[in-house]
Amino acid sequence: MDRFPVLTIGHSSHDVATFRGLLTRHRVDAVADVRSIPYSRRYPQFAKRPLAAALKDAGIAYGWLGDALGGRQEAFAAIADPAERYDRMAGRREFQAGLDRVVAASATRRLALMCAEREPMQCHRALLVSRHLAARGAAIRHILADGALEPHADFEARLMATAGTVPPPLFADDDSRAAALREAYAAAARGFKRL
Repeated sequence: MDRFPVLTIGHSSHDVATFRGLLTRHRVDAVADVRSIPYSRRYPQFAKRPLAAALKDAGIAYGWLGDALGGRQEAFAAIADPAERYDRMAGRREFQAGLDRVVAASATRRLALMCAEREPMQCHRALLVSRHLAARGAAIRHILADGALEPHADFEARLMATAGTVPPPLFADDDSRAAALREAYAAAARGFKRL
């Protein structure tokens, strides 16, 4: 069975109308909120209840998956290295079950994973969740703040360029590209502070 691509989006500082406009532009019919804490003091329109109501008014379903796919898991708070924390979170049974739910939903719905950050390179929805969905063969597209769609392969190329880990094309093979990509993901999880 063909699956829809899984989209990602950050609510950023958008107003609700702009945010809904981005979703409808890309024919999203369901949003999976992957924030660990589905509230925002700064942007209360993106708290769980008002957001779900606003999306329902636009014919878009809302579900919360932050317990399984959220980037702030209490059990891993003591791990100082963010890259190691993400690796450990990805190994959780609950995380894998959350990915299963996303993959299953993508068979029948055009789903967008939502978090807060505008830039996917600064958000666990791309650095953790999308990374592992892509490893399962899911097609991922990131909705950028201007409405453009960035395929996950382009995101990963941009990630490696930003981290400075792109292997030389003449000598690149699958192993060197995989190592460069692992380093880039780790650097981004750390905020590009330790390369």
